[in-house]
Amino acid sequence: MSEEAKPKRRFKVPRHVRRILSVGVLIFIFEYLVLPQFGTAKKSLHLLSDVNPVLLVLAVLVEAAAIASYSELTRTVFTPHAPKRFETNRINLSTLALSHVLPGGTAPASALSYRLFSEAGVPASTNAFGLAAQGSGSAVVLNIIFWIALVISIPLRGFNPAYGFAALAGVFLMLAFFGTIALLTRGQHRADAWLRATVGRIPRVNPETITRLLTHVAERITMLTSNRAILWTSLGWAAANWLLDATSLWIFVYAFGYALSPIDLLVAFGLANVLAVVPITPAGLGLIEFILIPTIVGFGVPQQAATLAVLAYRFVNFWLPIPIGGAAYLSLEWRRSKPQAG
Repeated sequence: MSEEAKPKRRFKVPRHVRRILSVGVLIFIFEYLVLPQFGTAKKSLHLLSDVNPVLLVLAVLVEAAAIASYSELTRTVFTPHAPKRFETNRINLSTLALSHVLPGGTAPASALSYRLFSEAGVPASTNAFGLAAQGSGSAVVLNIIFWIALVISIPLRGFNPAYGFAALAGVFLMLAFFGTIALLTRGQHRADAWLRATVGRIPRVNPETITRLLTHVAERITMLTSNRAILWTSLGWAAANWLLDATSLWIFVYAFGYALSPIDLLVAFGLANVLAVVPITPAGLGLIEFILIPTIVGFGVPQQAATLAVLAYRFVNFWLPIPIGGAAYLSLEWRRSKPQAG
C-alpha cells in the first residue's frame, strides 16, 4: 500500500492527559484569579462589622427564588409532562451541583438531567427538546437583558471593548438559536434529508430513529411557539431567574453600604455571565469574580466593598448549591433504590 493510500490516523489526546490539563487550568485560574481576590478580601474584613445581617438573609432568599424560577422554567417547557415541583427542584439542584464541580460541567450536567427527568417519566422527545430550549432560551434572555442595559448605559458611562466582545458573542448565540428553530420548523424536510444523508454514514446509527426524534422535537417547537401562553410564561420565568440572581448581587453590594444603579448592575452582571459561558472552569469559577469585581469598582464601589460583596454573592450563588445539590441527588438515588411496593 502506497503512502498516499494509507489511512491517516487522527491524533487523540489521551484521557489522563486531558485530565491533567484540566487540573492545570483550574490551578492556574485559582492561583491567579481567585486567590488574589481572597487576599483583598482579607484586608477588608473590618467592613463585616457594618454589614446588615437582614440584608444578607434577604440576598440568600432572593437567590433561592432565582433557582426556583429556573425550575418553573423547566416545568413550563416540559408541559404537559412536567414532573411535580419538588421533584423538578431536586433534579435541577443535582445537575446544578454537578455543573459547579466539573470543568465544562454543562455537558455532564445535561446528561445527568436527561437521565433523571427520564426516570421521572418525561418522554424522550420532550426531554431532549425541553433541556435544549431551557438552556438556549435562558441564554438568549440573558443576552437580551444585557443588550438593553448596554443601550441605556453606553451613552451615560461610555464604551468598553469587553462590552463589544460580549455583545458579539450574544449575536452568534441568537443567530444559532433562531436559525435552529427556523430549520426545524419551516425547513424540516430539508433538515430531515440532510440528517438522513449524514447519519446514514455513521455505523450502528438508525437514521429512522434520529429523524423520528427530529420530527418530535419540531412538533414540540411548533407547539411552544404557537402557544403564546406557554411561550411567554417560559420567557417570564427565564427573565425572573436572571433578574432575581442579579438582584441578589445588588443586595450583597448594598449590604456593604453602596447602592449600585440597576443599569450598572445589569451591565456588570450580564458582562460576567455572558463571557463566563466559555467552559474553562466550572460555572465560570474565577472568571465571574475576575470580571464582576473590577466592573463594579468601575461603577464607583470601593475595591474592598466590591470584593467582599462579590465573594459573598458567589458563596451563595456557586458554593452553597454544591452540598445542597449533592443531598438532593442522594435523595433521588435513595428513592430509586427503594423496593417498589407490590
